Amino acid sequence: MFSITNSVGMFGMNAFPVNVETEIFKGHPQFDISGLPDVGVKESRDRVKSAVSSLGIAFPKGRVLINLAPANVKKSGSAYDVALFVSLMQAMGVLKLSTSDKVFVGELGLHGRIRSVKGAMSMTMLARKNGFQEIYVPKENAKEASVVENIRVYGVSSVEDLMLHLVGRIILSSEPHYEPKMAQFEGMLDFCDVRGQFKARRGMELAAAGGHNVLLVGSPGSGKSMLANRLPTILPPMTKEEILETSNIYSIAGALSSENPLISARPFRSPHHTISSAGLVGGGSIPIPGEVSLAHNGILFLDELAEFHRSTLEVLRQPLESGKVVISRVSGSAEYPCNFMLVAAMNPCPCGYYGSPQKKCTCTEKQIRQYLSRISGPLLDRFDMHIDIDPIPYEDLSTKEKPESSETIRERVKNARNRQAERYAGMGFYDNANIPDHFLDKFCQMTPDAEELFGKLYMFYHMSARTGIRIKKMARSAADLHGHEKINSEDISMAVQFRGFNSKYLQ
Repeated sequence: MFSITNSVGMFGMNAFPVNVETEIFKGHPQFDISGLPDVGVKESRDRVKSAVSSLGIAFPKGRVLINLAPANVKKSGSAYDVALFVSLMQAMGVLKLSTSDKVFVGELGLHGRIRSVKGAMSMTMLARKNGFQEIYVPKENAKEASVVENIRVYGVSSVEDLMLHLVGRIILSSEPHYEPKMAQFEGMLDFCDVRGQFKARRGMELAAAGGHNVLLVGSPGSGKSMLANRLPTILPPMTKEEILETSNIYSIAGALSSENPLISARPFRSPHHTISSAGLVGGGSIPIPGEVSLAHNGILFLDELAEFHRSTLEVLRQPLESGKVVISRVSGSAEYPCNFMLVAAMNPCPCGYYGSPQKKCTCTEKQIRQYLSRISGPLLDRFDMHIDIDPIPYEDLSTKEKPESSETIRERVKNARNRQAERYAGMGFYDNANIPDHFLDKFCQMTPDAEELFGKLYMFYHMSARTGIRIKKMARSAADLHGHEKINSEDISMAVQFRGFNSKYLQ
């Protein structure tokens, strides 16, 4: 007998439809799977056999051939197990109903349990796009898949429940649509804990307002990590589109929980400096997302920047410019989005106290040069803002006056971001840091005084064209914070002071 049912495969973020075709022939007992399966798919034979036995059904004595179409696309992973099982049940005559409007995904356990898979959200999106009415996923993935509207999602925990539902002996309830909930900021770190550091606080606010990359340089204990860890608390809440985009990446990485299937707070990723290039940007024979993609719509924080391998840091240059990572393998290319804020912190020298007013540096000039040279010029240039973090004076540390809270700063940042959202509506970018160069003249208009000041500063600091462009984008963010329609001299001055031209650490 012949049967066909539907499943979904994944390569990177690309889901593709798979038809599971099964035919049982007379002859010597044999179980084969064709259609470019990898080792994980071939091992499905043992899992399917055991699942059939768990129902007390005798496995066919003839030759069983299952083809995964299209046969020219490599299949990997264990997500096809349930579809293989259902197609076999149809071919054996145990299941006598059409499954043409249904999709099945899930991994089988030896006793018929259905285990979770990666990428359930992308699979459900493809199933809806291709017009299917129902999708059957593991119980652990049901809430995640139910984010997708206009398709019935059934979470099943075992092949027994699945079969009883399909033959009408029991009726499983479809998973109700899960609506993303906005993140709550209560109980998180707060900027009111940061004493002193008035310039640095203002710089972090400017960075948050425009989505700019920031490099914090200072001696140990001056508050670099403290500032970076509190940056997410002043960023505006994620939109529904951003929540779905980010959650989809985490779904593919297998990093979503069944209780909380959506990433509703902006990601804050802080990998250790021993991370590899593949861990940072993604990789593997079947490409999986790296830290830059897991930080999509959020923050990637690199603490102790100079301790990272130089080759690892250099792979960041292309993703920072394009906002995406393309990983090419023999079997195909996977593309992951990575639109994130890069925040990094580093000491100015090996001992950490070069330029410190409180402790003498013990490093030689050669050691300092070698330490700073670990960060290449092209990578350093991709930080819009370079902020010196000096030690906090005792007067600031001991003051009883409470600094501004994250909530107060976040309101100003939200207002600035709302201006940008309105200005760039329908243009494919959302913040000032990502304004395409050919739109600068349109969106970064200056008053005559600001134009004159910018020209003088451009010549005085011997700016490159790229640096000048970044100054304009930062000035646009400053104007949005100040509520200015056009960039004025105040906005230019604010942008230039955070570029780091006069940094005592990086000179």
